[in-house]
Amino acid sequence: MVDEKVTAVGPVRVHMIPTDKYKTNTIVWKMKAPLAKETVTLRALLPYVLQSGTADYPSVKALRTYLDELYGATLNVDLTKKGEHHIMTIRIDVANERFLPEQTPLLSKALQLLADLLFRPALDGGRFVTDIVEQEKRALRQRIQAVYDDKMRYANMRLVEEMCKGEPYALSPNGELEDVDGITAEGLYRYYERALAEDELDLYVIGDVAEEAVLTAVKQRFSLPDRPKRERASSVSVKPQGEVREVIERQDVKQGKLNIGYRTNVTYEDDDYYALQLFNGIFGGFSHSKLFINVREKASLAYYAASRLESHKGLLMVMSGIEPANYEKARRIIDEQMQAMKNGDFTDEEMAQTKAVIRNQLLETLDTPRGLVEVLYHNVVSTRKRPIDEWIAGTDQVTREDVVRVADKVELDTVYFLTGMEATEDGKTGV
Repeated sequence: MVDEKVTAVGPVRVHMIPTDKYKTNTIVWKMKAPLAKETVTLRALLPYVLQSGTADYPSVKALRTYLDELYGATLNVDLTKKGEHHIMTIRIDVANERFLPEQTPLLSKALQLLADLLFRPALDGGRFVTDIVEQEKRALRQRIQAVYDDKMRYANMRLVEEMCKGEPYALSPNGELEDVDGITAEGLYRYYERALAEDELDLYVIGDVAEEAVLTAVKQRFSLPDRPKRERASSVSVKPQGEVREVIERQDVKQGKLNIGYRTNVTYEDDDYYALQLFNGIFGGFSHSKLFINVREKASLAYYAASRLESHKGLLMVMSGIEPANYEKARRIIDEQMQAMKNGDFTDEEMAQTKAVIRNQLLETLDTPRGLVEVLYHNVVSTRKRPIDEWIAGTDQVTREDVVRVADKVELDTVYFLTGMEATEDGKTGV
């Protein structure tokens, strides 16, 4: 279904995905390192500084003008965490030159631009340009602050902070606000050199491309010295199951945010992963799920109610927006849905519908180059390799007993409630 060929060029894994499905060619560069307090904010800033200029195009304006010359090529950067890994992404989308009247070597130019962004950034006296670093520090502060202003995202972040206290996963991929001010152009450049020398490096090239020509270009432009292989850190939580923690936080908000965290004790690496996906789909992952129907539709207790998995860390998070006075009722009904899953209280129709939605969602994701890379990159983060056809077949084969077995492993860990300044129905005062 997906023809992925992986070739090592020094420490860079080059993933070639030849396809004539798209009219663009996509290049995606990923750098993976362990999440750590001392580096998380440096990493959150670094890709934005790198995309702000190269030696040849030393400003955002010059770089954007050059992208326009490449028939409107686009350049984007991103930061995510998967399990306890912090991942920087740089993506360039460029028109497939075969569809252009002039045979401009656009893919070759795009690969050269990526190499320049990575290895020939705009510098001033052997360090990053101070003005660029300061400008991107301001933008980073705004990105961090934006989470505090968006109460849905804020509640998600706070649940993870409370649930994973003392674990790297508690860190935000956008870094820590209090660490931004201390970053200097020199310090960031030193970290950049360290990241290039130590990170796991993956380059994806997707499109209607000549594989040998791309590999030749990569060997010429992405030459890096080999580095010792790192021991892979496990992303699976080893936190012992203790008492369920309840955290109530008060702010000047009208709508309460009830977020609940569970340890699934199953990750992408496990045989039970497909059953876990099906469990989540029936429980809260889709619009036909128990949370949506019973908490939002039937009981009218929530503005929204859904669940999502963190596949590499083994977490399940429930997110809901409720009237503050409905805290106890909403908790009770959510608990009832979880208990129903553990009891096998779901129909064959729910199983079949959820399998169909998972299959369609996966196929839709594969329809875009970005989605295709994200699905394939799971196989880099994990030691378990799951080909797409195996994923689809594995989902189809999940039985009711498999889902109940997985549900039985799920353990409630932390309840987080963001509410208004007034007391809830049971008089809780919170933090």
